[in-house]
Amino acid sequence: MIRLTDFIIDCPDTMKLAAFYSEVTGLPVKESSNENWAGILVGDIELAFTPVQDYRAPRWPDSEHPKQFHLDFEVDDIEAEQRRVLALGATLMRDCVRPDGYGFRVYADPVGHPFCLCRNKGVVWSDQGPVWPNRGQ
Repeated sequence: MIRLTDFIIDCPDTMKLAAFYSEVTGLPVKESSNENWAGILVGDIELAFTPVQDYRAPRWPDSEHPKQFHLDFEVDDIEAEQRRVLALGATLMRDCVRPDGYGFRVYADPVGHPFCLCRNKGVVWSDQGPVWPNRGQ
């Protein structure tokens, strides 16, 4: 099973951009947010902000400064989902899965957009999808 869980936007200051989108959406910034990862729950999906060193703002439609984001998918079996996405044309870019089986792997889609398959500790799978520990924080 695979489920979109996060839409991550690169930025120079996570808390500042999270505060902006909190005002835009009328939703609170998660209490656990910090300078390394800030998030806003929008239904079942977290709109998240992550810092990028030497951030260069996109200047759409200027292809010299393209849009910047990536998607996170929580999976119940990272090995099976990896085989599937590789067969569909993805390329493995980085493996950050720990020996205990938790972590994430970064892939590029067929045109180079990054996305992650994630297996987070504490997530329990139900018929409706993943149930997150402390997701509301």
